[in-house]
Amino acid sequence: MDSYRLASNSTGIYAGNIFRRPHLDLRVLEVFLAVGVFVLFHQLRPRNRRGLASWPLLGMLPSLLFGLKNDIYEWISCVLIKEGGTFVFKGPLFSNLNCVITSDPRNIEHILKTKFVTFPKGEYFRKNLSDLLGSGIFNSDDDVWQRQRKVASIEFHSTRFRQLMHDSLERLVHERLLPVLELYGERISGIDLQDVLLRLTFDNVCMIAFGVDPGCLSHRLPEIPFANAFEKATEASVMRFLMPTSLWKIMRFFNLGSEKELREALVRVDEFAGGVIRERKRELLSDFGKKSDLLTVFMRMRDEEGRAFSEEFLRDICINFILAGRDTSSVALAWFFWLVGQNPGVEEKILEEMRGILGHRVVEGPPKWRPEEVKKMEYLQAALSEALRLYPSVPVDHKEVREDDVLPDGTELKKGTKVIYAIYSMGRMESIWGEDCLKFKPQRWLRDGKFTSESAYKFTAFNGGPRLCLGKDFAYYQMKYVASSILYEYHVRVLEGHQVEPKLALTMYMKHGLRVTLQRRKNPGRPIQIKENVAPP
Repeated sequence: MDSYRLASNSTGIYAGNIFRRPHLDLRVLEVFLAVGVFVLFHQLRPRNRRGLASWPLLGMLPSLLFGLKNDIYEWISCVLIKEGGTFVFKGPLFSNLNCVITSDPRNIEHILKTKFVTFPKGEYFRKNLSDLLGSGIFNSDDDVWQRQRKVASIEFHSTRFRQLMHDSLERLVHERLLPVLELYGERISGIDLQDVLLRLTFDNVCMIAFGVDPGCLSHRLPEIPFANAFEKATEASVMRFLMPTSLWKIMRFFNLGSEKELREALVRVDEFAGGVIRERKRELLSDFGKKSDLLTVFMRMRDEEGRAFSEEFLRDICINFILAGRDTSSVALAWFFWLVGQNPGVEEKILEEMRGILGHRVVEGPPKWRPEEVKKMEYLQAALSEALRLYPSVPVDHKEVREDDVLPDGTELKKGTKVIYAIYSMGRMESIWGEDCLKFKPQRWLRDGKFTSESAYKFTAFNGGPRLCLGKDFAYYQMKYVASSILYEYHVRVLEGHQVEPKLALTMYMKHGLRVTLQRRKNPGRPIQIKENVAPP
């Protein structure tokens, strides 16, 4: 019995150990797991870097993806407003997406003017856009940039160029634009005004810069392969700025995604530019000396060694000036008409100004504005500037630091740092434009009824410093002529339910175009005669 009890006790003790030890081990394991989870959570939780969540390994990429899903420009603006005008973006580990983003006018003047030499476009920018823009004026620095700018500057300021600009614009507006609007504008389904304006500016830039007329804006609104390809190429090129360089290079190697789209689009782009160059060379051989467009000027030039520029370099010049002359003015006009449509008081003031300028001049049909009349359109220029303030054609721009520097707001920059100045965001900063910064108010540009320009570092739609847009005067003239010609004849109404939002590209296209209907005004302008009856596109 005693031995049995002893055996039982021993067994019981042994059995108890069997069941109690796992229980103790489990509790210890739970403690270790709790500590491990706490440490892991502490390491992986997003950390704030000047207010924006930054994750280990991923950096601020999740926040950027959220911005891309919605409206990237508004997302950047909200962050900049919260952070006082400047913030540091931290990309994923081993990526090259790190950059400083700013909308502070002090910083922008420092970058574009005071320390201009220290802030070139940089290798990162050039490589990302090299397939599309090559060594053209928008994608080059130093001597390559200076030489192109000098030639273009001389040409743009010549009397011959200004006369050509006026004559070609008058012809395009009265022989093509207004007849097209007459034909399609009053239909219930309306017309995509952004598309029409892109066609107009494309024809215009080709005529004055290359001496060719592509006929993009005609009664039948033909499909233009180059125009579509050019837009796709700019979209695909922008995607390179939103991913690590190694990733888009892998995609390019395997011909995938946006890189595949870019490669296919560039075939069309190069075909157009190459055709223009070859045709011009043939013309110069038989008719040397009579052509005076921008492309011809570059063809007559020689490099330091006395050689003519290569066809590849001439191609780059063509593409860069198409980007400048086609996209910027047309998308600015599209946003202008959208804003004016929401502000009838502004529209009435523009009409009142036009009537006052015409005075007692007798016009038959839509007026052919004279240069001195266009110059007098002060309120219209204010309204266009206000549209550009809120919706700049180039929403962001890029620089790279050549040597260590410090921005006026105290932000330290190391050599090689990428700096993005957010032009779109600047128009939404109360610190720059006041509490009414989100309102469309042309009068903010007027002093005693006269248009008064703002500092290029507050209003950066045309850039500033040595890279101030050479075509600024031409752009204003073109926009004023086109806007006044349309508004004098028509009330522009955006189609009900049409969605308007910006597109992610080099220039601020409207993602879904601008579908409008046109209502003819009761004014002295008689109906335009259409020479051909065609079906709607």
